[in-house]
Amino acid sequence: MKRFFLLLTLAALAIMMSAQNAEEVLNVTRRANDYFMEKYDDPTLPTNVKKIRPSHLWTRAVYYEGLMALQEVDPQQRYLDYTDRWAGFHQWTPRNGVNTCDADDQCCAQTYLIRYLSTRDDQMLTPARLNLDHQMLTINKKNGSLYGWWTWIDAIQMAMPLYMQMYHITGNKAYRDHAMKMYRWSRNECGGGLYNKRDGLWWRDADFVPPYKEPDGKDCYWSRGNGWVYAALVRSMNELSTREKAYKELKRDFMAMSKALKNCQREDGFWNPSLVSTNYAMPETSGTALFLYGICWGMQQGYLKEKDYAPIAQKAWKAIASVVHKNGFLGWMQGTGKEPADGQPLSFDREPDFEDYGTGCFLLGATEYYKWLSIKKD
Repeated sequence: MKRFFLLLTLAALAIMMSAQNAEEVLNVTRRANDYFMEKYDDPTLPTNVKKIRPSHLWTRAVYYEGLMALQEVDPQQRYLDYTDRWAGFHQWTPRNGVNTCDADDQCCAQTYLIRYLSTRDDQMLTPARLNLDHQMLTINKKNGSLYGWWTWIDAIQMAMPLYMQMYHITGNKAYRDHAMKMYRWSRNECGGGLYNKRDGLWWRDADFVPPYKEPDGKDCYWSRGNGWVYAALVRSMNELSTREKAYKELKRDFMAMSKALKNCQREDGFWNPSLVSTNYAMPETSGTALFLYGICWGMQQGYLKEKDYAPIAQKAWKAIASVVHKNGFLGWMQGTGKEPADGQPLSFDREPDFEDYGTGCFLLGATEYYKWLSIKKD
């Protein structure tokens, strides 16, 4: 009997600690987001990094993906008002209009469709649908392929979830099928195939496929680039039935990536900017946050065993929580680019060229970690 009550007490303490930890995670997450919303209080203003760009460019679009994730676990009208002011200013339209075929231009529409689900207002849906309908009929003249638009792996995150959202909303399988054909083209054909099945990791684009090597002779697997793909797999599977062939195909790659990422995490919880290389061995926040996002999702689905991946997630959260300054600024964030060398040197205090996408990555990882902790509490 004493042993029973001891176990019951320990279980109650574990639940209480989990609840406290979840609340602490949410408080840190709010602090990072509040810093961003206060600094960029007018979401309609263009960015000005070397040149003027409209505020629905891809960097800002990723931020709103994170904000919508935060809204799920911390519903606040001010988050929605901030989002709708931004999206409405841009007329719920992809950057550069409905005839763009650039994934970076399309990324903002992921948030438009999330808001559409709450309002069923067609103005939030129609421009994105016209855009995807256009792309599905347009050949990329640079490579002669109808499916050859995602020539860099970042594009998979920027656009594939949007196609899957449109499929989910409309029931039109053409969106899902076209997205999968574009995904396979990037994975298996672009540059001879950007996915290395042996290692379970991705080269950023054709420029980094071997014989390209890092100075230490290792393959160049850019952390944030792999993070983009990892997040895209999660966001796309969220729009599909687990019974669908496309879901099972994406899940296989997700599982292989999860194993690869588990094997190259640093002892301090971060991942290097170059995942398997000693070149630029240092903390980096954006890739680490995206890996945390995927790992926590995988554990919640029961795909990743907690005994193997919970320590990975816990170390990753401790790592990215450590970069949050008292005012909410995020340190150790790599700036825009396409390889580990870009935006160097990183540091705890250095501000990257754009803060928005990094904050979005942080919000995605932090909120998914919070959800996982909350499930454990229940």
